[in-house]
Amino acid sequence: MLTDLTEEKPQEINKVHQTPHQFFVFIEVFGCEGGIQSYVKDIFQAYTELNAGYKTDVFVLRDSPDCANPFVSQSVKFHYFKNKSQQIGRMAMAGALLKFLLQKRPQRVFCGHIKLAILIQTLCQPLGIPYTVLTYGKEVWEPLKNSERRALAAASEIWTISRYSRDRACAANGIDPDKVKMLPCAIDGDKFTPGEKLPELVEKYGLTDAQVLMTVARLWSGDIYKGVDVTIRALPQIAQAFPEVKYLVIGRGDDQPRLAQLAKDLGVSDRVVFAGFVPTEDLIAHYRLADAYIMPSQEGFGIVYLEAMACGIPVLSGDADGSADPLQDGKLGWRVPHRDADAVAAACIEILQKNDQRCDGKWLREQAIAHFGTAAFKQQLAVLVKTS
Repeated sequence: MLTDLTEEKPQEINKVHQTPHQFFVFIEVFGCEGGIQSYVKDIFQAYTELNAGYKTDVFVLRDSPDCANPFVSQSVKFHYFKNKSQQIGRMAMAGALLKFLLQKRPQRVFCGHIKLAILIQTLCQPLGIPYTVLTYGKEVWEPLKNSERRALAAASEIWTISRYSRDRACAANGIDPDKVKMLPCAIDGDKFTPGEKLPELVEKYGLTDAQVLMTVARLWSGDIYKGVDVTIRALPQIAQAFPEVKYLVIGRGDDQPRLAQLAKDLGVSDRVVFAGFVPTEDLIAHYRLADAYIMPSQEGFGIVYLEAMACGIPVLSGDADGSADPLQDGKLGWRVPHRDADAVAAACIEILQKNDQRCDGKWLREQAIAHFGTAAFKQQLAVLVKTS
């Protein structure tokens, strides 16, 4: 069943049709937290600030009107389709979307997930309405179903977050690279800021006088690519150069027992602190505990690197993934082979020696915000929306 936040009066129809119209279609935006959801919220925050004169309808499959939504305005209307039966919800959204497409004939439809691309192609292509598919990372890195590949091929544009995601998606699914446009993740420099280490957190985690390495990651056994185990393997070498080093791991998951046993086997269990889950609002204070943010990973982009850099913390990433973009190909941080503990150890020792410009917190923050701050993100989005 279609749920609107506002009712459209009959006398307003002509006025709406005189205004450029765009549709967005997403699986989920407000119902849970995650990288895709955060990225979508950044898009909407910037989009609503563009003042481009658009009227926008947003269709969301799994959210409900009860979700906290800061983006409601006269120009942006949300339609929700959450249903106990996903099939019924999907059918309701498809019916409502077709009705709106026929009535409003939008300039463009933005498809927020590959799992919706077939539906969007089916509805838009016969009507001659162009559509753009937004991609985030892993969901398009492997060969897709033929129907999904055709939906991507028929899209007028594909947006993605990094060169790495573009290249993997194109290689796996025969996509024309010229069709793919970049819209990297953004960092809120007003929210993520440098600051002193909070004494209560230093005491809580036993970090007094320690050089602190930190990682924020899910600790799932099926998702070990974050490289927490590699960093633990690097600790014995790092400790030889910095005897007071400790490793603060923020996150939870079923892989923690294995990681704890690994630290014990290597004789560094006293150096590894598992902080567990930390709410988003408390993350900034935890970033400030770190002397270096270490995540030799395989990322589509890696928003956590930007969060750390905005807090003035030097960073280490893997050298064959999407982190090349936030780290500006190594200009803003250390990039090493993601499963090489020796390389991680050598880079961590360099970072803790603090003899490199990439350890200058003020400069690092300035660079990160200049390239990936909300103002830069808004400018990039404006160009993409205008040229789409």
